[in-house]
Amino acid sequence: MKEYSTDSIRNIVLASHSSAGKTMLAEVLLNFTGATTRVGKIEDGTTVSDFDEEEHRRGISLYTSVIPLEYNNVKINLLDTPGYTDFIGEVISAMRVADGAVVLIDAVSGLEVGTEIALRYAGEFKLPTFLLINKMDRDNANYAKALSSVENFSETRLIPVQLPWGEKAGFQGVIDLITMKAYKGDGKTVVDIPAEMKSAAEEARMKLVEAAAEGDDSLLEKYLESGELSDEEVIRGFGNVVRSRGFIPVFVAAAGAQIGIKPLLDAMVNLMPSPAAAPAAEAEGKSGKETLPCRDDGPLAIYVWKTTADPFVGKQTFLRVYSGMVTSDSRVWNQTRGIEERFGSVYIPRGKEMIAVKQVHAGDLCVVPKLSETSTSNTLCDKAHPLTLPVPTYPNALYRVAVFPKTQQDSAKISTVLTRLCEEDMTLSWEMVAATNQTVLQGMGDQHIDVVVRRAETKFQLGVNLEEPKVPYEETITKKGTAMYRHKKQTGGAGQFGEVHLRVEPYPDGVFDFAWEVVGGAVSQTYASSIQKGIQNVMKDGVLAGYPVSGVRVAVFDGKEHPVDSKPVAFEIAGRGAFKLAFKDANPVLREPIMLVKIVVPEDNMGDVLGDLNTRRARVQGMETEKGHSTITAHVPLAEMLRYTTTLRSITGGRGYFTMEPSHTEVVPAHIAQEIIAAHAKEEKEEE
Repeated sequence: MKEYSTDSIRNIVLASHSSAGKTMLAEVLLNFTGATTRVGKIEDGTTVSDFDEEEHRRGISLYTSVIPLEYNNVKINLLDTPGYTDFIGEVISAMRVADGAVVLIDAVSGLEVGTEIALRYAGEFKLPTFLLINKMDRDNANYAKALSSVENFSETRLIPVQLPWGEKAGFQGVIDLITMKAYKGDGKTVVDIPAEMKSAAEEARMKLVEAAAEGDDSLLEKYLESGELSDEEVIRGFGNVVRSRGFIPVFVAAAGAQIGIKPLLDAMVNLMPSPAAAPAAEAEGKSGKETLPCRDDGPLAIYVWKTTADPFVGKQTFLRVYSGMVTSDSRVWNQTRGIEERFGSVYIPRGKEMIAVKQVHAGDLCVVPKLSETSTSNTLCDKAHPLTLPVPTYPNALYRVAVFPKTQQDSAKISTVLTRLCEEDMTLSWEMVAATNQTVLQGMGDQHIDVVVRRAETKFQLGVNLEEPKVPYEETITKKGTAMYRHKKQTGGAGQFGEVHLRVEPYPDGVFDFAWEVVGGAVSQTYASSIQKGIQNVMKDGVLAGYPVSGVRVAVFDGKEHPVDSKPVAFEIAGRGAFKLAFKDANPVLREPIMLVKIVVPEDNMGDVLGDLNTRRARVQGMETEKGHSTITAHVPLAEMLRYTTTLRSITGGRGYFTMEPSHTEVVPAHIAQEIIAAHAKEEKEEE
């Protein structure tokens, strides 16, 4: 592959609902531009984009692939992203480093959940966007219906740049409204527009020219005077409004049948911005914000947008160069981690193929293998000119599972492997929950977790079992309680003796407070630490249902000791016993975590979602409706939200989404608390 300067690069993300045809479009574009000799098939596992074993097994994209094309002396870096909502983190990472987006839509299905998400994120990242109505050759394909489904949703106006030449089995090409020519098949054959389509094409061309005139004052003047613009002027003016996100141009294709390919490539080159023409990146420097125009001679600023760890290939780090140049055998500074990294070879990725290059210009994407410390979202720069590029906001992980190692060998490496997997995927996280003594893995949904677990098994030989995680309840008390416990052991030889009288009361200001109120020397204060140790051991394991105790103040006010038999261990045991009895005397309760949940759903699903929330002990805090979507804010116990991702998808057909964060804790209702306590007692009995 030859070297391309910044002006001759286009970074374009392909995004859509699952199965709208992104991977096949990339495959056909590769073949059309001569990069491959044949078109691969998804069902055969022969596409360049989907090269991972797990992608072959499932028949869907799971990871973003970089697919560079060379066309008319321009390098187009396509980023083929997954369409399934569980893998939204891959889409966000790809959009972070793209300069434009092509959102595909199935001509039969019209607007789907993934399309909405893709358009929403393209808007958030302010990416110039194309809408491609794909699969026009399918039975029941309906261009007008598919287009209007997006028009009703999109806040940005849609302007057709092409009209379909036929539909369903009769789809044979596209009518291009810029050149006013008909492009048959893949677009290499150019003919006059068929007579029966002439008037529709002229009417649509008028709207396109009007939109183009809005992109340039001089063009607007000319258009108002003459009522017409040349093809070059239309491209110039329309390119301006597309790049400023004034309009979304609409294209048509049947990628699988290789129809409408050349006009789409021409539009990518003519209408999408190069990295130099895209808005300049902003970074945090020594003295505040710095604007970084995309130039080879600018300060070095590189964003790490993806990392993959593979025991066989080694670690691969995917980079976007925002400013400066990358060369092989160079040293760079990782500003995020505060360490130096050395680049050996530098490659341009094409699916799993790596093409070695000597240098990479500003604006391009590349891969560097075997960086030791660098992970996703880090910034690489020159140590003398430190810069930090902004990291996008990823959605909170909403689906939780408890993971248990299958063997002793797995136990030794579970934390290392989970950490490596989470470094790659910004929507994945794990934690050790002390309250339940479980390792909890959090992702975007069941598919996401399933893929991660299989990856851990195949790539890192880590076997784990999954369970629904326990809720981290807390045990506490609601009134004062007192108790006495005597520990006496006399079985030949030295005995053990300790007697402790203590009082417990609620302590709302913290987890635990200990006071020594013994007067007259009934118990020596040297035993205070042993008593406290005994109490804290009980607090760790719980009294009611095996959950940690918190919010308790303990005061030891009396006791007895024996001049010979009293020992620290005796008072530790007595402290444990007295605390358990006093705790049970103080009206103990379970407290549960309450989450602040924000749910966004289509207006039509509002009633069903509220009905379901009522069954989950939710307290709705507020409701708002805007542009056909309702936002519900509610306090819901975590115990009721463990599998909510799946439920919400099924109620809303996948269109609803939610965020969740810890809010506070509340007392568990008595009937539910009884069930939890009974379940714990049963577990303990089984263990015996």
